[in-house]
Amino acid sequence: MRHLSNLRSLSENTVNLLLRTAIEAAEEAAKIHRRDAGQIQRNSITEKARADYVSQTDIDAQQAALEVIRARFPRDQILAEEGAENVVDQVTAWDGTPLWIVDPLDGTANFLHGHPFYCSSVAVAVDGQVVAGAVISGSSGERWWASRGEGAFKGGRVIRVSPAIPLLDALVGTGFPFKKLSVLPRYLTQFDRVLRATSGVRRTGAAALDLCFLAEGVLDAFWEEVLMPWDFAAGIIIVSEAGGLVTGPGGEELAIRPSPVRGANSPALLEELQAVLNTK
Repeated sequence: MRHLSNLRSLSENTVNLLLRTAIEAAEEAAKIHRRDAGQIQRNSITEKARADYVSQTDIDAQQAALEVIRARFPRDQILAEEGAENVVDQVTAWDGTPLWIVDPLDGTANFLHGHPFYCSSVAVAVDGQVVAGAVISGSSGERWWASRGEGAFKGGRVIRVSPAIPLLDALVGTGFPFKKLSVLPRYLTQFDRVLRATSGVRRTGAAALDLCFLAEGVLDAFWEEVLMPWDFAAGIIIVSEAGGLVTGPGGEELAIRPSPVRGANSPALLEELQAVLNTK
């Protein structure tokens, strides 16, 4: 497969191939989830950091996904969760050529406890822009995907974000900053404010799924303070193609680097959410 040089060089056929590759890579990872569900041995689990686990399932799922990508795009760069080190350095040195961003098992703690909210997530970015992405739930078989300018889909059906509503009526997703407990005091203050200002707050434990729920209108908004690129890359394209927004903490375009994340079904709701989160 020819190495792709930049965003402007992408033809419709190439974008379609990127999307098909993302879907198939995510599906291969989800097959590993289904293979191992309920059968994980405790001695196959490693704690990377406090409450941050990696299992043999994570490793096997990543290998399965990367085999699909490398078979079609052997010269492309890959940023995958397991084994990733110096992520900031990697993305700073990224020259804009195709970068595959892979989370082989988002929601590992859920998976290890038999909780159904976990998934695989695969996206590809060119010139700093995510152009295609897919998220697949290993437990339910649900599949979300999108590509640049072609809309967002769930299982072949076009999806859209929920209609614009005030924050008071919104159901908002979130994630706890368990990997960076120094952020917890600020986050708990935000949580208190958002809970009081909305119709409810939900936490699944898998940000990639939260963003898919935003894209299909189950959630109206989302925020999290500590996320890595593989947590949100596929969600960027799926939400944006569904008519929503995913941004950085100040409303800026979300870069492919560790970042707080904000998402909403409309600019007005995002502005309301930001005002609540940023209140001194």
